[in-house]
Amino acid sequence: MTKLRVTWVKSGIGYSQDQRRTLQALGFRRLNQSVVHEDSDSIRGMIVKVRHLLKVEEAK
Repeated sequence: MTKLRVTWVKSGIGYSQDQRRTLQALGFRRLNQSVVHEDSDSIRGMIVKVRHLLKVEEAK
């Protein structure tokens, strides 16, 4: 299964509480942190919700 490397590149300050909670659910703790997730529909949905705050690339 494909893995995605997701990097948090823009602060969640000024955005709604549910978007900040989505960042926490993805496993982020600090800005410019990267996490690797399996490519699934639920992860894709969370990424789409906060896509303006993230950078997504395929992990090797």
